[in-house]
Amino acid sequence: MTDRAWAVNCSILFTELPLLERPAAARAAGFGAVEFWWPWPGEPVPPAADVDAFCAALEAARVRLIGLNFYAGDMPAGERGVLSDPARTAAFRESVAVLVRIAGRTGVRSFNALYGQRRDGVAASEQDRVATENLVFAADAVGALDGTVLIEPLARGLNGAYPLETAADATAVVRRVRAAGAANVKFLFDAFHLTVNGEDPAQVARAHAADIGHVQIADAPGRGRPGTGEIDFAALFGVLDAIGYDGRIALEYKPDGPTTEREFAWMEGRRA
Repeated sequence: MTDRAWAVNCSILFTELPLLERPAAARAAGFGAVEFWWPWPGEPVPPAADVDAFCAALEAARVRLIGLNFYAGDMPAGERGVLSDPARTAAFRESVAVLVRIAGRTGVRSFNALYGQRRDGVAASEQDRVATENLVFAADAVGALDGTVLIEPLARGLNGAYPLETAADATAVVRRVRAAGAANVKFLFDAFHLTVNGEDPAQVARAHAADIGHVQIADAPGRGRPGTGEIDFAALFGVLDAIGYDGRIALEYKPDGPTTEREFAWMEGRRA
């Protein structure tokens, strides 16, 4: 495995700490780059003071924000995105302005757009139409900052009626949004979600190399650190090198208790 740039997801690791203390904890653990889900569950437009405090915490910790989720509803309550829900379009679009503000201050340029679960009483075709329109809107907004919208499949059985389960599902949305006029949309490759849904991540990486915009890892089953499950990460990292992926790899796995040095021992000190 070659030296590679890493990032740590502070919405799943270091969660024993308050939100604003996590960037400093990541820096203390040896990481110079972090990513977050939307930091305010259920709040599409948080108070400006909270947004400022979040950005200030990153700056004070001297860590770079390299990934941020769009507003995705109340994720702790089980929601996985709102952009395909016709009734949530206004809230989603209002939240995009907040995300753009964070991007302008922090320099983050990769944004994960969770698609949203299927809604009873609304035709799937209508939800897909709304999702396409909202993704084009989001891509236009972050495109002004040279940003990229990322589309991710999620693990079956763990995320409600989320319709994107495979690489083919996600890349079909990527193609659809590009066809609607937004070129800055790519595939978020998550080794855990792909494996849980029965796909070989190495094969997926080869097949969709041109569309991969970001990589996240956790072992499967269990979503723990590499070495706790069955994924051959040495082989996967070799494939990522072979296809020319030179972006960051984000650690998005569940710690075994409070986040300690043990969670990163597998990396052999390779942190940047």
